[in-house]
Amino acid sequence: MEERTIHESKKRRGLAGWLKVLIAVVLTLAVSTGVWCLLLGKSGMAMLQTYLLARFAFVEADADLDKAVDLGLDAFVKGLGDRWSYYRSEEQYEQLRATRANNYVGIGITIDYTREEGLLVRSVTEGGPADKAGVLVGDVITAADGVSLAGENQADGADYIKGEEGTQVVLTLLGEDGSIREATCTRATLRSSSASGKMLEGNIGYVRLSNFYSGSSDSFKQEVDTLVEQGAQALIVDVRSDPGGYVAELEKILDYLLPEGPVFTQKARWWFQSVYRSDTECIDLPIAVLVNKDSYSAAELLAAQLRESVGAPIVGELTSGKGYSQVTFPLFNGGGVGLSTATYCTGSGHSLIGEGITPDVELSLNEGAVMGEENDNQLQAAIELLTK
Repeated sequence: MEERTIHESKKRRGLAGWLKVLIAVVLTLAVSTGVWCLLLGKSGMAMLQTYLLARFAFVEADADLDKAVDLGLDAFVKGLGDRWSYYRSEEQYEQLRATRANNYVGIGITIDYTREEGLLVRSVTEGGPADKAGVLVGDVITAADGVSLAGENQADGADYIKGEEGTQVVLTLLGEDGSIREATCTRATLRSSSASGKMLEGNIGYVRLSNFYSGSSDSFKQEVDTLVEQGAQALIVDVRSDPGGYVAELEKILDYLLPEGPVFTQKARWWFQSVYRSDTECIDLPIAVLVNKDSYSAAELLAAQLRESVGAPIVGELTSGKGYSQVTFPLFNGGGVGLSTATYCTGSGHSLIGEGITPDVELSLNEGAVMGEENDNQLQAAIELLTK
């Protein structure tokens, strides 16, 4: 009986296999005619044929076709030869969307690693999970869910605190008075600010802009307005290691900073060239800009346009030389593909493609220096330009 069962199952599998091949052939023939050929062309049809053949004829019926599609789509986009276009899997696309919304899941604290006992709390987001749980600036987080964050675990301490929205983490805290207590924090989605500012000596306002994603223009304006109200007589805009972001956010910042005139031009493949203009209202202060090799996209364009419109000096390193803007298209598999769909230039029509921005003062950050702090030699060079 057992032998007969094996033979019959083999026969059934053989028939099923031929049936699958037949289905694949029929489907391939069906899609190889008419409108599909016009839309996809030979190469596109070959890709679709390959998927159908793998789906119905490949010997391993349980093959991970989703993984194969992810790898294939990634390779296809890379094959376009454009370093700025990209493919993201479903998980990566969800993370990308959260990042661009300037949201993150956490408990609302910033930390540093200057205390041997654990993680020193440097700031607490007002109204965030940590604030509600009673975590204070100056506390040292010595453990998370009973796991010590001292010694070898300190470097990975933030990973012990991270987790999914709605879950809890119990922090063991060492207070500034030496007391030990616990705080239970429920992780939540929080909004991160794109800009941070402070007043430097000589009434020079300093604003660091970390990205041009959702809400960044409002965050930037708020920081600059605060500094102007405090008596800032000059402004340093820091876009070092800024990956760029949305054109709409860039336009708002350019309009806010600059006097009347063209500030940005863009031309899509199937559209006329668009020229964006700033109105007459502006920040009437001397401005300097900080850039580095990791200043991309909108960050580069902002620096270039500030120099073009008001002669703002630029300090730092040669930038990346990006001149294409991308649109991210959601895909049926839950992922997304970002394709370069337009070229962009400064208001006068100058493109940065392949050349980037050469700073007026070309200077690398000293080893061990911290951006925005007193030992930041690039910042000091910008201050010197403005005080002159």
